[in-house]
Amino acid sequence: MLRKTIMLICTLPAILVTASGFSQEKPLQIPLWANGAPGFEKLKDEPEQAQDYWVKHINNPSITVFLPPKEKATGAAIIVCPGGGHRLLVYNAEGVEPAQYLNKLGVAVFVLKYRLARDSASPYSLDKHPKEDAYRAIRLVRSRAKEWGLDTNRIGIMGFSAGGEVVNMVAYTSGAGDPNSKDPVDKQNGRPNFLIFIYPGPLGVPDVVPADTPPAFLLAANDDACCSGPTVSLLEKFRMAKIPVEAHIYTQGNHAFNMGYRSKLKSIQGWPQRMADWLEDNNFLQPKTAGK
Repeated sequence: MLRKTIMLICTLPAILVTASGFSQEKPLQIPLWANGAPGFEKLKDEPEQAQDYWVKHINNPSITVFLPPKEKATGAAIIVCPGGGHRLLVYNAEGVEPAQYLNKLGVAVFVLKYRLARDSASPYSLDKHPKEDAYRAIRLVRSRAKEWGLDTNRIGIMGFSAGGEVVNMVAYTSGAGDPNSKDPVDKQNGRPNFLIFIYPGPLGVPDVVPADTPPAFLLAANDDACCSGPTVSLLEKFRMAKIPVEAHIYTQGNHAFNMGYRSKLKSIQGWPQRMADWLEDNNFLQPKTAGK
């Protein structure tokens, strides 16, 4: 089911606002692994670096929990992956602000701080460690679905720019957990139920989209030299695979307009509503029994 608006974004700096500024209480940050990332446990206590609009030096990958008001909660959840070229994370404009918006729709949000392969002196591999972090985040959220009032069949993943590349890393394989693992989180399925790509980068775009790929929402600006091409390529591949997909390609907007709050363009200011419509039309916002 394709709805395509023909009109095409890499990441603009945004004003830094602390996470606590968006809620009455500081959101809970949970490490993906209690003892640190496997093979890098000795780095887990190294502090993150944050300035202006970014966070980097991620050595203890984590999710930050943003739950909607109980009276609005639908049971749906989204892991949000900020962009930043794998050098940093545009954490507030592409993490906290999407979480605030989605919470108003009744969606629980978990902002992922994944390891950055292009950070200075990074020991991490681009094709391995962000993927591990994304799978672990989905499994961790599923493992605590009952606690957070979530429907395990409505857990999606959303990525901006480089974060869209992280979405690609977990979108096309089974994500099956290890039933023999001693870690109960690793027993969980890491496959997302739906995908949201906002001006995604080119890494990880498959030659062929498998027929069992989850449904997807795609959005970018036509004048985005970085990421309009990957967006259109994904659209074509999803269509060939007959996967339900919706795409919005705007005439203007360039790259990294975040949630559209700082743009002068009406179309870009209104793009989050297109995502909300898609979530609603595909029944991801319909309340269901928690913990399924």
